[in-house]
Amino acid sequence: MESWAPLAQQLRLLTGLEFAPEPEQRVAGGSINRCYRWTSGSGAVFVKVAGPLAASMLEAEAAGLVELARAHAVRVPRVLACGRARASAFLALEWLEAGAASARSEARLGRQLAAQHAVSAPQYGWWRDNTIGSTPQANGRCASWPEFFRERRLRPQLALAVARGFGPLLERQGARLLEGVEALLGTHRPQASLLHGDLWGGNWLVTPDGDPVIFDPAVYYGDRETDLAMTQLFGGFGPSFYRAYAAAAPLPPGAELRRDLYNLYHVLNHANLFGESYVRSARVLIERLLAELHG
Repeated sequence: MESWAPLAQQLRLLTGLEFAPEPEQRVAGGSINRCYRWTSGSGAVFVKVAGPLAASMLEAEAAGLVELARAHAVRVPRVLACGRARASAFLALEWLEAGAASARSEARLGRQLAAQHAVSAPQYGWWRDNTIGSTPQANGRCASWPEFFRERRLRPQLALAVARGFGPLLERQGARLLEGVEALLGTHRPQASLLHGDLWGGNWLVTPDGDPVIFDPAVYYGDRETDLAMTQLFGGFGPSFYRAYAAAAPLPPGAELRRDLYNLYHVLNHANLFGESYVRSARVLIERLLAELHG
């Protein structure tokens, strides 16, 4: 049985709140960490718990939430504490109840995301690396968007795929695609926008009062279209979201082609995390992009 006393003590020290000796219950929160509802003197707290080697991952998540909160655009859970307690790393966040999404709340999310994307930086990347799922995500800054996306996003995922044994399906065609990234992007030189970085349908909710909330970020500054592309990869966002975003910040021509290029990063990451079914999806995407390049 896990000893909760050291973690409860650290939570008390870092937040100044009284915490129950152990969590109230385990809750859903992804497949990487263990997540709990924990009673404190000011109500429930959401606590992620992982092994000590995951401390930097949780610290990067906390830093990303703080970065998003500074934008005063889409709401994010407030960071209460992040640290280590003996054999565990932890992240404590504001507890938020989930309500039912509606066309109105989706439209609100679209407008707020457009406002978040209006927050920009002089270069692409971020001041620290983080993770996409459990995969390391390098954010070393670049002045060139094609260079950043090729060298910080696609190349590491393709190299990892080869190391995982997927080279026969991906290595040769992937190398050709890397050479063509600049041509595929053409004259598209977007501003470096503040991105959530992992915006799929499972990483947002609506509070009972209709307030959209995004969480589990993989923050960096890049092309805003990458966030929009991922919302379309696995679903979870309705027409009202897209209409509201487009009304606030229309996308430039060529966004559909770039969507496939940007989503290749996430499909490759899923291949590296979950295996062969995503490898074949990645190969299909690469071939489609190469056909566009040489068509």
